[in-house]
Amino acid sequence: MQAQSRQVDRSRGRGILFEIAQVAALAVGLYILITFAIQTVHVEGISMLSTVEPQDYLVASKIDYRLHSPARGDIIIMRDPADPSRDFIKRVIAVPGEQVLIRRATVYINGRRLDEPYLNPREPWTVNASWPRDATGNPDGQTLGPDEYFVMGDNRNQSNDSRSFGPIHRDAIEARAWIRIIPLTRIGPIDTVRPTLTNVPVS
Repeated sequence: MQAQSRQVDRSRGRGILFEIAQVAALAVGLYILITFAIQTVHVEGISMLSTVEPQDYLVASKIDYRLHSPARGDIIIMRDPADPSRDFIKRVIAVPGEQVLIRRATVYINGRRLDEPYLNPREPWTVNASWPRDATGNPDGQTLGPDEYFVMGDNRNQSNDSRSFGPIHRDAIEARAWIRIIPLTRIGPIDTVRPTLTNVPVS
């Protein structure tokens, strides 16, 4: 009976150790996921209205841009160029090698008009509605470098973005904002409405 009891105790001990190992592995996996794969974002500003609103909570992917480059229309989390300890949320408007021109509140990429259906039609874009501001040197706009991205907020009248601080470098982009989790009434992907290039030339 004593031998059988010892076997049962050993079996229970191995079972407990296995459960502890499972919990530890799960904890390590969650730590890696949270640290290296995803980022939760609490939105405080209004620069992305009405796509993203203050007090929204988002989940951002840190691994997307390890697999591919940022694309036009992506909503990104980036470091504030003036204060790297702060983060901004913006939308990618143009990617490396593209020529950007903004005239009379219309964006042109490589001489073609960009259709932006996410902009609020009830609030006309009137602030910083031209870029580069002095087009006398190059009336066709500015061509982005091989590592540069042009970003703007969807709330064009209330956004500090590339119109002010210029194109950003790839290493300033931290993650791709993917899904809204709070409020529950608006849960879901946030970048389903994306910009498209038209065949309309600069006018």
